[in-house]
Amino acid sequence: MANQEKFKTMIGGQALIEGLMMRGPQKDAIVVRGKEGLTVEVSDRKVRPKESPLNWPIIRGAVVFFDSQLTGVKALMRSADLSPEENQEEPSKLDKWLEKKLGDKKFQQLVVGIAVAMGLALSIFLFFLLPMVIGSFFDRWIRSNLLLNLVEGFIRILLFSGYMILVSRMGEMKRVFAYHGAEHKTIRCYEAGLPLTVENVRQQTRLHPRCGTSFLLVVMIISILLFSVASSLLLTIVPSLAAIHGSFLYRLIMIAFKLLLLPLVVSFSYEINRWVGRHDNTFTRILSAPGMWFQYFTTNEPDDSMIEVGITALEAVLPENEGDDLW
Repeated sequence: MANQEKFKTMIGGQALIEGLMMRGPQKDAIVVRGKEGLTVEVSDRKVRPKESPLNWPIIRGAVVFFDSQLTGVKALMRSADLSPEENQEEPSKLDKWLEKKLGDKKFQQLVVGIAVAMGLALSIFLFFLLPMVIGSFFDRWIRSNLLLNLVEGFIRILLFSGYMILVSRMGEMKRVFAYHGAEHKTIRCYEAGLPLTVENVRQQTRLHPRCGTSFLLVVMIISILLFSVASSLLLTIVPSLAAIHGSFLYRLIMIAFKLLLLPLVVSFSYEINRWVGRHDNTFTRILSAPGMWFQYFTTNEPDDSMIEVGITALEAVLPENEGDDLW
């Protein structure tokens, strides 16, 4: 169906285990389908004052990213608790011991903290550290800093693409990605100004320009540009580094330097994604095209029961005043 977007909403979501999380301007909603129907949990969001330094451009990107990771892991764990029993795993002896010693609340906080830390560590290792290490070995033959960063960026995007393709083929992920598709189609229907019915939602495309998949791809591309400029600047400021080019110490310094730049990469990517999401023209459509294409791997067509979950989740977070959710 052709895009009939009449406005852009800030409402977004995340696929869960047999459900969805939607985040609105004032509320978050978790909706999970179990044997007895839909379970809906709505909570108020903690909204920072507009004048807060955490809302300043560049700074807000890293803050929003970390907050979304934390909220996403909590929602995923909650959906696991609410999902049908056959999808749940028996707690290990260690889990039971820790819950007994720490109490339920502190135990949950510990689990969430560990999950977020492990998720971030794995992402940084797989999509940043590993490409940096592989790319650094090419400095034996490539002296150009720009070319080295392009090689490293190519490896990063190749790993990211391979990871997405492999995950999309996993049987247990197909339903999760179908819920992801339901999220996008529901938001598309809402942005088209159509009544939120299963029939209307079903006709929408499952691709959305303001998806997290698109954001991750922007991060990959921005990392190439920022790492190239920043590392060239470092070599200019510290010319003695050129004398040890190709050595283990040189590679170690460059890898550590680029890892320190990651929050800045995320922040710049957020601002670009935000700007692209606010505009709809030939230039922004070209910029968002690669991310949209990647969504063919991270979304599947949902069935009507999944669409019902998407509609319920979106309706639960709609603002009281029309327009409060504009992007």
